[in-house]
Amino acid sequence: MSRPSLPTVRLGLRDWDHLVPLMSGRVRVPGFDIRIDAREITPNVLAEPGLDGGETSFSRYVQARAAGDDRLVGLPAFVMRGFRHRCVLVRTDSPLRSLDQLAGARIGLTGWPDSGNTWTRALIRAAGVDLSGITWRVGPLAAGETGKERLGDRPLPSNVSAMPEGESLVGELAAGRLDAILTPFMPSEFFTPASRFRHLLDDHPAAERAYWSATGFVPGIHLVTLKKEVVEAHPELPAALLAGLEESKHHWLGRRRLLTDTTPWLLHALTESATLFGQDWMPYGTARNAAMTAAFCEELYAQGIWPDPIDPAAVFPDPFPEPVAPGPSASATAAA
Repeated sequence: MSRPSLPTVRLGLRDWDHLVPLMSGRVRVPGFDIRIDAREITPNVLAEPGLDGGETSFSRYVQARAAGDDRLVGLPAFVMRGFRHRCVLVRTDSPLRSLDQLAGARIGLTGWPDSGNTWTRALIRAAGVDLSGITWRVGPLAAGETGKERLGDRPLPSNVSAMPEGESLVGELAAGRLDAILTPFMPSEFFTPASRFRHLLDDHPAAERAYWSATGFVPGIHLVTLKKEVVEAHPELPAALLAGLEESKHHWLGRRRLLTDTTPWLLHALTESATLFGQDWMPYGTARNAAMTAAFCEELYAQGIWPDPIDPAAVFPDPFPEPVAPGPSASATAAA
């Protein structure tokens, strides 16, 4: 007698290393056949009929929820998150060394409403800089980059403009027509001895540790979403998938602590991270991300990305059981 087939759930996700156990089938979600389509860039889940869910910009998701658009159900699982102090670049010969010195500057960035750039502008705003006094230019990091919607659906402030076709942030910064750029990813030459660029902050890790001490969170950038009709057909799916994502993350951490020779100093970084953040620097769950979610909603309004205050409770309106990390035995199995 054949066994009944499980419902197939197709997700579009970038191949973050902490998702590999789930992508490879090492970690399974009981009751579902999870199929992950690895993507080069973040998918537009709603625009792809073949997807049941996937990786979604936190900014775009929150704005949709604020507008009453509930076509996507967000899971409090931030598959991309990171400090933003490192994301401000200047030329190596620049006199700029601190965020407050960006007042009145000409700054390029990779996308106006983007989650990461919103968090970076929040740092600049917190340093006492008037964002309306900055000349902002939006464009690709490097020439030839396509496939990204950079301006959003809402009217841009008068001090924000799109770069003409053919221009890039790297080119304009190198030419001196920009004073700084905001980018979540470093240009390729940044990893060469002859790089023309450097971080604005000489010791961005110290600034990031201070940020953690002050806020208690690492900013969330992208989260996992599911289409509403898929959730309505399978109400148990969100909690099951959230638990699977949690298991995948801890399985990955166990393997990473065992196989540390992927970079020369990975063991040091893992040890330092555990000392500072505890066992999980990227927690999943509504309660554990409540402070971060509230801070992000506040920034979207304060920066004029959204015209009205946003109720953080509207971001994850449905209760989720807080995911439970695997116990010692599961961690040991993951590392085996």
